[in-house]
Parts: sequence; C-alpha cells; structure tokens
Amino acid sequence: MRKIPLICLSILQLISVVNRSLFAIAFQYSASCATSALFTRPLCMAATAIDGKGIAAEIRNEIKSHVSELSTRPGLAVILVGERRDSQTYVKMKKKACSEIGIASFGFDFPETAPEKEILDCIEQCNKNPLIHGILVQLPLPPHIEENVVLNAIAHDKDVDGLHPRNVAQLSSTSTHVGNVRLNWENLNEIPFPIPCTPQGCIELLDRSGIILEGKRAVVIGRSNLVGIPVALLLMHRNATITIAHSRTDDIKAVVKEADIVIAAVGKAYLVQKEWIKPGAVIIDVGINSLDDPTSKRGYKLVGDVDYEGCKDVASLLTPVPGGVGPMTIAMLMRNTVNACIRSEGATTSEE
Repeated sequence: MRKIPLICLSILQLISVVNRSLFAIAFQYSASCATSALFTRPLCMAATAIDGKGIAAEIRNEIKSHVSELSTRPGLAVILVGERRDSQTYVKMKKKACSEIGIASFGFDFPETAPEKEILDCIEQCNKNPLIHGILVQLPLPPHIEENVVLNAIAHDKDVDGLHPRNVAQLSSTSTHVGNVRLNWENLNEIPFPIPCTPQGCIELLDRSGIILEGKRAVVIGRSNLVGIPVALLLMHRNATITIAHSRTDDIKAVVKEADIVIAAVGKAYLVQKEWIKPGAVIIDVGINSLDDPTSKRGYKLVGDVDYEGCKDVASLLTPVPGGVGPMTIAMLMRNTVNACIRSEGATTSEE
C-alpha cells in the first residue's frame, strides 16, 4: 500500500477537526433559533410585520356573517361632543364599519359648549332604547365635562368600550378560588361582558399570529386605564408573566430587554429602540404619534412608540403604524356591539 506522508495526515486530521467544529457551531446556532422561537418561524430572520388591517378585515367578515344570522339587528349609539377633526374622523370610520357589517348606527352630535347634563340625558335615553345595544362616547371630552361621570352613566351591559366600573371589576377578577367558574380566556368572543377594544385587539393580533402566551414574559409599557392596565390583565388571564413599565420605572431598557412580548402604549414617538429588544421578541405598538414631515402631502406622518426600522432587525414580529393595532380597535368595537345584542333579551339566531 502506498504510504501517505506524515504532513499530509496532519493536514487531513486538521481539516476533519475544523469540519466537526463548524458543524457543531451550525447545529448550536440552529438549535438556539428554534428554542428561542415564540412560534414556528426561525427568529434569526428579519421581523415580519403583523398585518393588522388584514386581520381586522377577516374579523369584520366573521362579524358580518354572524349579524346576518341574528333575528335582532344590533344597534350602536355614538355620542360626539365638539368639533375635533380627529374625533370626527374616528366617528365616521365607526359609522362606516357599522354600515358595512349591518349594525344600525345612531349618531348624536353636540357642540363643544354642550352642558354635561345634556350629554347625560342623551345617555339615559340611549340606555332605555331597546334598539340600541351599545353606547360609545367619543373621547376626549371638553374640559368642562367630567369624563368619569359620563362613562359611568352608560348602562354596564351597553358599555361597548368596557370602561364601566362593573366591567373593569369583572376583567380584574381572576376567579382562582375554589368553587368559582373560570372563564374561557382562550376565546375572548365567549367572555360574558365587554372588554376594552384596543387591548382586546392586541390579544387577537397575537392569537391570530400564532403566538403562545402562556408562560411567556410580557412587558406592557404604559399604565393607562384605556390600554396598559386592561391589556396586562388580559395577558395575565392567558397565564403570561406580566411587568408593567412606566415613566418611573428604573432602567426601563433592561426591563423591556427581558420580554418575549412587548406592548408599547405610551404615546411617545420612537421611545422603544432596537437596543431595548430581546432577539426574537414580538412587539405590539399601540402608540400613534404625529410628527412633522414636509415631504408628506399632509405635512406630517404617523409613527408609533416603537422605532420600527431599527426594531425590525431584532424582533420576530411587530405591528406597523399605521396599519397595525388601529384597524383592530374598530373591529373589536363591532364585536362588542354584536355580543351586547346577543346577550340582550330576545336576541336569537334566525336558525333557532
């Protein structure tokens, strides 16, 4: 047999060792991507945008189909006080959604100077009207009107914003004591009271994107009654481990860096930076902020609380602004209205 020189053997052995080392490194890298994933796609890739507009359209079609089977037509009353352009735009969008889905829309517009009693009288009439199943007061209200007084005047079963104290209390109850009936938080459509629209939309985005919430570490940035607190409660009901961060949180960057799921809802443009995000995290950006933009026809652009361009290189999934959470809020309002109708006396499907 032909002899192989000793130096050749050494080179061959070295190549073999290098190949085995490269294979081991590649295997470990692949494994780390798989084990750190919140869902099935590898997190070592660039982030995918969550299509809130598409998901909202899907939900609205589901609601429309459901409405067609009801013997009672759902009705939504929308109360607008003042002439704020943004509020007027939001109200038009809600009325348009009602029309498309088949919900009866009742509009009540008041001037900026309308006394609080006039608004309360309108709410009382809506509470008594059997054709109205949901009542929404467009916020914010003028300074001379006490917001809590107005919102608390809405009948709890017609409170489609989920802000009535009774509905807030029900959302806060864990029902973990022996003998209490546990609600099915896996399907928010089955919860027997209205849930705030934007927080509900955030959870739907996560669910319909295939994210498993149980056991995950979630950080909610913001502690408002409209979004921060209720979305934290919803995540808790789904067995996530929750931290609420806010303006007084020490080293907020380090806190957010630990999160598998980040929900930003503070109303501060580009607050959350790339360096704050754990590789592979999922980000829901609730914020909507207006920044001057001379290159835009409108002279401004809408951005979120998250630096989208930077964070997309680190996160696995994230919502854009606009086109993320916003469309879901209206879709959840439609769902809450239809569910309020179903829960009201005499609302049955046409097949029954």
